[in-house]
Amino acid sequence: MKFLQKNKVDKIVLVISDLHLSAGTMIDGKKNFLEDFHLDKELIDFLEFYSSKDNAAREVELIINGDLLDLLAVPYVPFFDDEFWSEKAGIAKLEMILAAHRGVLEALNKFISVKKKKIIYIIGNHDAELILPGVQKVLLDEIDEKFRDNFQIWNQLDKAYIPEKGIHIKHGHEYEIAHHFCKKDNILQDYEGNRYFLPPWGSYFVTRVINKFKQERGHVNAIKPIKMFIINGLIYDTLFTIRFLLATIYYFMMIRFIYLFKQDKNVKSMWEYAQAELDLFQDYETVTKNYIQDNEDLIALIVGHTHLPTFRPLESGKYFINSGTWTHMHYLDFNRGQEGMPTYVQVDFGTQKKKEDSRELIDISLLQWRGQSQNPYITYNS
Repeated sequence: MKFLQKNKVDKIVLVISDLHLSAGTMIDGKKNFLEDFHLDKELIDFLEFYSSKDNAAREVELIINGDLLDLLAVPYVPFFDDEFWSEKAGIAKLEMILAAHRGVLEALNKFISVKKKKIIYIIGNHDAELILPGVQKVLLDEIDEKFRDNFQIWNQLDKAYIPEKGIHIKHGHEYEIAHHFCKKDNILQDYEGNRYFLPPWGSYFVTRVINKFKQERGHVNAIKPIKMFIINGLIYDTLFTIRFLLATIYYFMMIRFIYLFKQDKNVKSMWEYAQAELDLFQDYETVTKNYIQDNEDLIALIVGHTHLPTFRPLESGKYFINSGTWTHMHYLDFNRGQEGMPTYVQVDFGTQKKKEDSRELIDISLLQWRGQSQNPYITYNS
């Protein structure tokens, strides 16, 4: 369908999310078990394809919908306890990631150097420290100054990014109390003027529980859905799964349940709040239902965060889409596309003849990138 319509398309909106670039597979001669991104060549190929050949004359807007950089997965930094969340630590972690993936950074710069190409970077929960001015400046300084106007970090954390009317894009962590943050409440400053990121408890959970167990089983954060991970784990890897569950329950009880009790001392309200914090186990199509209903002009809500690629036409005629991830996942519900293939959203627009300043939606798809060839992508079956 896309190839038949390509001559009508004058703007393409691309959405990728959850690439999770860390500090490389090796750090100072040590294996980095926290590195989940191994598709540098594929990403560079993707960026080259959409800025050259058939797409050279088209406007292409690439939205990086959160968690391109994984600042929660950088080991071996000389910052401990609360200093891990300082602006200085954030800069150090970011510099390690950028050094490990120079080719990707060069490809991003090359992409925005091409006429009619731009990038919008939406901050997610794994790169949340980008809300710190010093950390954000380090990233922007890596962007070629001549083309920096074509690279924008979306700082309006409480609002969806809308590249064209009807297309709303949010990372998705906003719907989980465990991962929610904002500039007003999550940036602190000490008496010496040093800035700190106050992380939501979900970030602590990643660094103190997930990362620890990931060094034993690299797949601990790569199996979906979570319920199937627990069931299969108890059957095939019983001891590890029990240890992981006990650590998770202990962490939640100590850090959240008891903390909330001390804050409120009202068992009922404390329990209700604690339950709300477990929204990370809910179906995102259900969680976002109100947002979809409340926005009458909405055509599609595109999210990321959960790593579950989804293309769902709704009864209202609208779409719920999750762009998936570029990390290797294991889907245990058996109704998803091929594992290990990076997914992304492509939205094609054409200019209406009657109104030159307005766009007409031509097509919207969830695709799997296969590399530059006669057929560089295929439709993802979710």
